[in-house]
Amino acid sequence: MTRQATMEFHPRPQGGAPRPWAFPAPERGGLGNGLTVLRCHRPGQQVVAVEVLLDAPLDAEPAGLDGVATIMARAFSEGTDKHSAEEFAAELERCGATLDAHADHPGVRLSLEVPASRLAKALGLVADALRAPAFAESEVERLVRNRLDEIPHELANPTRRAAKELSKELFPADARMSRPRQGTEETVAAIDSAAVRAFYERHVRPATATAVVVGDLTGLDLDTLLADTLGAWTGSAAAPRPVPPVTADDRGRVVIVHRQGAVQTQLLIGRVGADRHDRVWPAQVLGTYCLGGTLTSRLDRVLREEKGYTYGVRAFSQVLRSAPDGSGAAMLAISGSVDTPNTGPALADLWTVLRTLAEGGLTDAERDVAVQNLVGVAPLKYETAAAVASTLADQVEQHLPDDYQAALYRQLAATGTVEATAAVVNAFPVDRMVTVLVGDASVIREPVEALGIGEVTVVAAE
Repeated sequence: MTRQATMEFHPRPQGGAPRPWAFPAPERGGLGNGLTVLRCHRPGQQVVAVEVLLDAPLDAEPAGLDGVATIMARAFSEGTDKHSAEEFAAELERCGATLDAHADHPGVRLSLEVPASRLAKALGLVADALRAPAFAESEVERLVRNRLDEIPHELANPTRRAAKELSKELFPADARMSRPRQGTEETVAAIDSAAVRAFYERHVRPATATAVVVGDLTGLDLDTLLADTLGAWTGSAAAPRPVPPVTADDRGRVVIVHRQGAVQTQLLIGRVGADRHDRVWPAQVLGTYCLGGTLTSRLDRVLREEKGYTYGVRAFSQVLRSAPDGSGAAMLAISGSVDTPNTGPALADLWTVLRTLAEGGLTDAERDVAVQNLVGVAPLKYETAAAVASTLADQVEQHLPDDYQAALYRQLAATGTVEATAAVVNAFPVDRMVTVLVGDASVIREPVEALGIGEVTVVAAE
């Protein structure tokens, strides 16, 4: 007799009821040396993230030394009064820690990630780097050479080259924002150990700095730990630097960076608009996402799916700099690449999308998808301590309240289709956009001029 095989099916797991979520609120305090501290306990996050923000903005760099803030940031991990560069790296590795640093328009930021059990040791190393960096001449010379080696590669990269040209076009020539963040070959070559130390002594002090600590702080006496490490860092008292206003010229025009024989054209279309202090920001974020934030956005539907011009085009907003008085600016841009023969048609269709948006507006379905993607996935976005710490640090840099991000998600969810439409139309006006194209001018200039989207100028690729 043949026995028939049977299978026992277990019940399919069912999703539970969604739990309320909000961006975590930090506790704010300070140390005796004037350092501001934000801490955020995240149970289960055994890798602690620490962000240290220094009030050393790029516009504080001395004339002719653009890039000194970047070299200083990189040199923090190249030795202290206690450890050589090799010893410092070895000590970090023994802690299982990573330490990164970079300079941008708002200032210099150090980012540490380390297991909670090794936090005290790693914070001690960061404190030494801030308190007594070696800035050895040989190490600074090596960092300068490395940076000089990077610049030609950046100029060869169409995306980076377009960004450089857009900044040059948008901002006045005497404004730091008009020049590369990490300096040029000429300015970087002029940087030495003395210049780095002078910049450090002029701008790096605990009284104008902030530390953000995020992770599972269970069992840690964080007050004592901070006092024994970052609290040992001393410096003179000083008021934060004044923040100069951001001015930009966004008259509609086109700049082609000529690259003979390029098979693709890199496009970057931008202007300067409202930042996070403006009440229109939530609606602007929502509308920009509908325009070009994902594969289902309008730009992608037309340029990628319908026409096949590109692998993807994105619209985005990026805060440039904010001031304590609530003033500031953000870069509003559209970026992507298209094949060379279709550069003219692709730009024509892009402008048609912008005009159609102004005439017909967004749909409720587009708005709903954007809210779901921006708000619904936020808990996943902030699963790591590093993500939370980075956002809190952004808030500090941009002079925003500690509960800003939590409030933003509530505002996004409450923003309607009409508001989002108005915001994105105002953010991307068809006659106030600077267009940068990196490609073969001999092929694309004539069809681009025929579009009538602004005077066309051709510059060399360098």
